[in-house]
Amino acid sequence: MVWQRPDGRKPCELRPVEFHTGFTRFAPGSVLTICGETKVLCTVSVAEGVPKFLLGSGKGWLTAEYRMLPSATQQRQERELLKLSGRTQEIQRLIGRSLRAALDFEALGERTLTVDADVLQADAGTRTAAITGGYVALAGAISQLLQRGVLERSPLCGQVAAISVGLLEQEAYLDLNYIEDVAATVDFNVVMNHKLGIIEVQGTAEEGSFSRTQLNQLLDLAEEGIQQLLIAQQEAIPNWDRLFVG
Repeated sequence: MVWQRPDGRKPCELRPVEFHTGFTRFAPGSVLTICGETKVLCTVSVAEGVPKFLLGSGKGWLTAEYRMLPSATQQRQERELLKLSGRTQEIQRLIGRSLRAALDFEALGERTLTVDADVLQADAGTRTAAITGGYVALAGAISQLLQRGVLERSPLCGQVAAISVGLLEQEAYLDLNYIEDVAATVDFNVVMNHKLGIIEVQGTAEEGSFSRTQLNQLLDLAEEGIQQLLIAQQEAIPNWDRLFVG
């Protein structure tokens, strides 16, 4: 039996991807990221100063926060206020780790960048959309800092994008939507840089196990998807060649 994708895509086909930059007024960097029916608002704020462990080092820092709006899913979810769920904490740490891989913190100086990823509508792939869109918002914030003369040179030394892959009916599929994510026997989230070096892989078998051959198929498919996302990011970022120093 061959899995029939609900939206008619080929196994190796991404959902339509859009980056609407400058989406909010006050954040130095902002983008509405749309991946199919998943919509994530990514903003980047800048603050002078760094955490205590970096004081006096001359190096900056990046941290991330992730939230899902109550109405982002079919059934309303309670807001996470005083205590964050384990899932939320894990996702925002992933976003932070991934985007820190793109920065030269000495060039940033003792400043802290905060990436906020707010899920407006969820149809799976929210964490990968947050990372991919978060990078576009990060580039926008850095561009503004350079224009204002706050930074002498761009600290953007890498490019980062992320995508999901999974096994459905023992075959590899790219960029799973919610129906596919629920049905998948194996699903992975893969984060890579502009050289297609792996930054992080999160994967598990929901039932049974998978082979080394299948793992290689999933990573190959993720690489194909991320190559497309890297190009889409570059096209969405004004003055890309001037910002990127990697």
